[in-house]
Amino acid sequence: MTVDVVISGGGPNGLMLACELGLAGVRPIVLERLATPDEEPKANGLLGQVVQLVDRRGLYEQLSGSPVPPQPNSTYFMFAAMALDLSLLDNSPIYGLPAPQHHITKVLEKRAVELGAEIRRGHELIGLRQDGDAVTVEVTGPDGNYRLRTRYTAGADGAHSRTRKLSGIGFPGVGYDRATSRAAHATVPSDWVDPATGALIVPGYGTIQPFLPLRTEHGGFSYAPFPGHPPLISTIEWDQPETGTPMSLGELGASVRRVLATEVPLGPPAGGGPHVLRRLSGGHTRIADRFRDRRVFLLGDAAHIYTAGGGPGLNLGLQDAVNLGWKLAADLRGGAPAGLLDSYETERRQAAARMVTYARAQSALIGPGGDITALRELFTELLRDRSAVQLLADLTAGSDIRYDVGGPDTHPLIGRFAPDMELRTPHGTVRLAELTRNARPLLLDLTGDAGWAESLPEWHHQLDIVTAHPDPELPAALLLRPDCYIAWATASPHPDAADRQALRTSLQRFLRPADPARRLG
Repeated sequence: MTVDVVISGGGPNGLMLACELGLAGVRPIVLERLATPDEEPKANGLLGQVVQLVDRRGLYEQLSGSPVPPQPNSTYFMFAAMALDLSLLDNSPIYGLPAPQHHITKVLEKRAVELGAEIRRGHELIGLRQDGDAVTVEVTGPDGNYRLRTRYTAGADGAHSRTRKLSGIGFPGVGYDRATSRAAHATVPSDWVDPATGALIVPGYGTIQPFLPLRTEHGGFSYAPFPGHPPLISTIEWDQPETGTPMSLGELGASVRRVLATEVPLGPPAGGGPHVLRRLSGGHTRIADRFRDRRVFLLGDAAHIYTAGGGPGLNLGLQDAVNLGWKLAADLRGGAPAGLLDSYETERRQAAARMVTYARAQSALIGPGGDITALRELFTELLRDRSAVQLLADLTAGSDIRYDVGGPDTHPLIGRFAPDMELRTPHGTVRLAELTRNARPLLLDLTGDAGWAESLPEWHHQLDIVTAHPDPELPAALLLRPDCYIAWATASPHPDAADRQALRTSLQRFLRPADPARRLG
């Protein structure tokens, strides 16, 4: 066996999977078609639950450049260019991490290499075939073609995934051909920017808040002054005539004038690039027929794509990687119970389906027409209700996902991503994020007397156990999977025999003692 896992695609999702495998002792090979890192401006950062996830892996400080842990946005956000008043919520789920995609890729690649991954740049998967024991992949590289034999292959190779196509996996969905979006880094008159709020004050229109898209009867507009970069100006219009000319600032300025019905002078961006200057026509929302074909798995854009604002792509794809990584590693170690690998598709398809709801609802609500305007007016009234804001905030962040982890539903946290928490241990206060960086299962005993910690002596080598003082805001004990989803929780501080058996049963659903005869390749 040449290698345990071959990952096709060296973008953020493929590299995150490589990091997760590396934490478990698996050394994957990552095939990346591009010979040098892609500097093209794409995503502008991370949004939602994925921000907490990278914090749980110790990556937040490197990605953000700040030693301060992530804090939720508790003021305002947008859904379909309508304001979400997050101050209505006790706990906002909206986290943001501004960082260009090429920086995210750089940080993840460095970490993957530290953990033992081999990154092969300029190498591309061109064929694959499976048998009962492995996958043989054909690769083209700078020195010609070659083959690798691998136990598993993961396709993180984007919306046009060759892995998906070679596996014969369909990619059904909905295409949108009416919309034309334009975006560019550009300068605006400095005296039009409010120094206190950063808002753009447009004569003849009014105040436009930064980072909050707006919709008019003629289209959409957004002004995004990302730190360290020229502002990103974007528009969306419908039923625009096709053009074969290259995109220009003049074209974007004309689009802004149609959308806002007033002029906004746009100048060339200052500073070094690369700078955004693009036009996109149409879009797609698609989910693969299946995320697994025997020994081949899909993640990220290879498995699902969305036409939606708010940064859902990386939020979803990076969490795919973390969900898949520990399950593949458990199988390779011989520690995966029956059905664990199948749960990757079950769980992540659920998350993908929710993102379809998010994407298609937004597409409908920003569309043209008086009927849509009336619907938006009604939605605006509904968004004064706290429960409506909570629902849409959770949907935006991806925090509304609750996995079916089996067993009785005895606590509301079971199946959910573990919330941020500070634990008072005998050695001092520690954040949960400091305890999950090694991607091992974790039992948190908050009884004060280690009653739960002492109930699993035969499992101590398979998971980490942390005891802490009781906290009235938290359960008496929690069992976290490696991806930080809660597999079991209880409010009972004094376990009896039945309680202990329930914990063991929960643990056995995703972990079993490793077979010492089985070794990684």
